[in-house]
Amino acid sequence: MGHISMDGTLLRKMIIGGANELIRNIAPLNALNVFPVPDGDTGTNMSHTVQAAAREAAKLSNPNIADIAKAASNGALRGARGNSGVILSQLFRGFAKGLEGKSTAKAEDLAVALAKSSEMAYKAVMKPKEGTMLTIGRAFAEAAHEIAFDQNDIDICLTFVIERANLVLAKTPDMLPALKEAGVVDSGGMGLICLLQGALDAMRTKGDVELLEITAQSGEGTIVGAAVIDPSAITFPYCTEFLLELAAPDKRTRGHSADAEATLKSYLMSIGDSIVVIEDAGLVKVHVHTGDPGKALQKALQFGELHDIKIDNMREQHTGMLDFSAQSKPAAPPKPIGVVAVASGTGLRDLFIGLGADVCIEGGQSMNPSTEDIVQAIAMVNAERVIVLPNNKNIILTAKQAAKLTKDKEVHVMATLSVPQGMACMVVNSDTIPLEDNLAGMKESMEAVHCGQITQAVRDTVLDGFTIVEGDVLCIYDGDIVLVEKSLLSASRALADRMLEKSGDIVTLYHGEGATAELANELAAYIIKNHPHCEVEVYEGKQPLYSYIISVE
Repeated sequence: MGHISMDGTLLRKMIIGGANELIRNIAPLNALNVFPVPDGDTGTNMSHTVQAAAREAAKLSNPNIADIAKAASNGALRGARGNSGVILSQLFRGFAKGLEGKSTAKAEDLAVALAKSSEMAYKAVMKPKEGTMLTIGRAFAEAAHEIAFDQNDIDICLTFVIERANLVLAKTPDMLPALKEAGVVDSGGMGLICLLQGALDAMRTKGDVELLEITAQSGEGTIVGAAVIDPSAITFPYCTEFLLELAAPDKRTRGHSADAEATLKSYLMSIGDSIVVIEDAGLVKVHVHTGDPGKALQKALQFGELHDIKIDNMREQHTGMLDFSAQSKPAAPPKPIGVVAVASGTGLRDLFIGLGADVCIEGGQSMNPSTEDIVQAIAMVNAERVIVLPNNKNIILTAKQAAKLTKDKEVHVMATLSVPQGMACMVVNSDTIPLEDNLAGMKESMEAVHCGQITQAVRDTVLDGFTIVEGDVLCIYDGDIVLVEKSLLSASRALADRMLEKSGDIVTLYHGEGATAELANELAAYIIKNHPHCEVEVYEGKQPLYSYIISVE
C-alpha cells in the first residue's frame, strides 16, 4: 500500500523531486528541438520555472497542502522562462486553485486539481495547439479522472497517469507535422512527464530530497543598461542624442544621405564611443558618448538641422543611480514613457541602450529571461509607463506575464519577434508624443521589417523539404528555414539575395559569433554591388549562436 493521503510536506518534497528530474534532463529536453539550431531551451526554461516553484514552497514551515500549492504557483509565476515556462506556471496556478482550502489531498482531490490545471493552461494560450505540452497536461487530467475515483492509492494513480501520458506523447508527431518531419516528440510534453515522474520518485523516497542546482546549462538573464559602476571609470561622460534632419539634396537621395551618415559616423568614432547613426526618411537618429558634445553637434550641423537634442552627464547619472538604490527613490521626476528591451550580445545591448532603451536584459535564444527578471527591469525604469520589447517569440508570453504582475506602472508589451523589429521600434520611439501614437508608430515600423538569421545545424534532420546535416549553415527568413548551405560566405550572400528579391532597400547587418567585422563588410560590399538601390549599415552585435542577423526594410 502506498499513500492514501498527501499533506503539504509531501507535496513540497514531490515538487523538489520534479524539479530535480527536469534539471537532470535539461540536455535531452533541449535537444528535442524541431529546428536543428543551437537554441533549444525548453529543458532550461522548464527547469528554472519549477526550481523557482520549489524554492518558494521551501520557505514555508509546517504548511498545509493548499499553502504549498499556492507558494509553488507564485514561485513558478515569477520564475517562468519562455513559452514553456509560462504555460507550466499556469499549470501550477490551476493546480493550486484546485486544492484551495484543503489541508491534505486524496487521489480524487489531485484529479480535480489536475483538471483545473489543464483548464487554466489552455485559457492562457490564445491559439492552443494539440501535440504540445497542453495536450500532455490534459492527458494527466483525463487519466487521473479515469482512475482516481476508483483507486485511492496515490502512487498507483500517478503511475497510471504517467503511463497514459507517455502513450499520448508518442502520438504528438501525428498531431503536429513539424514534429513528425523532425522525428521528435514534443519537448514540453516530455518535460511534464519528467516533472511528474520525478515527483513520484520523490514520494517513494525515504527522507528528505535536496533541490539540485542548475549549472552549465542554465541561461540566466542579466539586467543591463543600469549597471552600478565607478563614475570615474567613464571615459566619455556625456551621452549625446539628437535627430538630424538632412538638408536638400541629401533627403532620401540615396548617395548623399549615405555619404552624410558615413561621414558623421566616422567623425563620431574619433571623439567617442557607443555610436549609433540610423537614417530613416531623411531623419538621422544619432547617439554618441563623448567628452565634447559640442563637436558632435557642430559636425552634424554641416548636414542639416538638429532637433530633440538631449545631453546627459553619465557620471552624475550613475551617482544618482547609487543614491536611488540606497534610498529607494528616484533622483529625478519620472519620464512619460520608458523602454525595456531584451537582447543577447553586448553589441546589440549597447545599440538598444544607444537608441534610448532605459534597461536592456541580456537574453534571447537559449537564455530566456524569467518573468521576475522582466518585472525587476520594469521597476528600474524611472517612468510612469513602460514599453517592453521582447524581440523573440519565446519571450512574449513571459513579458505579458510580467506586465500583469506590475501594479505600480502601466506596462505595454510590443510583440517584437526579432532584434531587427525591436531596433525599428526604438528608431521611432518618442516620449514626447501620446503613448497611443508612439505604440502605433512602433507597430507600423516593426511590421515593415524582415529578419534573416544565419546559424549552424546542431544535428541531422529532414525539415521543410531540406535534408540537413550537422554543421550545415542554415538561412532563416522570418522564422522559417529557406536555404541550407555549406559555407558562411555562400549562405550570407544567398540569404541577402533571397530577402532583397522580395522587397526592401534598407539593410542592416549585425555580425556575431563566427563572423568578423571584415567578413561583414565584405557582405555589405556584395549587397551594394548586386543591389545598388540599397543602403547598408554594419554593426557589431556580438550575438551568440548567429553569425549574422540581417534586417531588411
